[in-house]
Amino acid sequence: MDGEVCWTADTGYIGETSGGKKFEIYSATSPSPMEMVLHAHAACSLIDVKDGLKHRIDNVDHITIKIESERATESPKVFTSITMKYIVKGTVPEKLVERLIESSHKKYCSVGNMITRSGTSLKWSLEMQTD
Repeated sequence: MDGEVCWTADTGYIGETSGGKKFEIYSATSPSPMEMVLHAHAACSLIDVKDGLKHRIDNVDHITIKIESERATESPKVFTSITMKYIVKGTVPEKLVERLIESSHKKYCSVGNMITRSGTSLKWSLEMQTD
């Protein structure tokens, strides 16, 4: 995995992946690097959960993760805690979703494991909606 980030007075901060995908960073309309990391953590876990529901995904209307975080007050202002609330609307077994979330955080979500292994605490909850 390679890429680059550059800054110019005209464009601000622009990231580009080795595959040519470009994205803005840290502007009036784009997230800061820490916001990107927090959202990448949630997205990584959401991908794991959605992929784990592959044979039942037709029974899911949507999945949302609401994220909250706390950061250290002094530099470096690393994350000290993250809370994720998973909201799953559909007719899938709650125990299955719980297992998928747990395995995402313990094994599969590389972004999340990077964050929690650095000392950040993680809490999560699940809300199942059927209507």
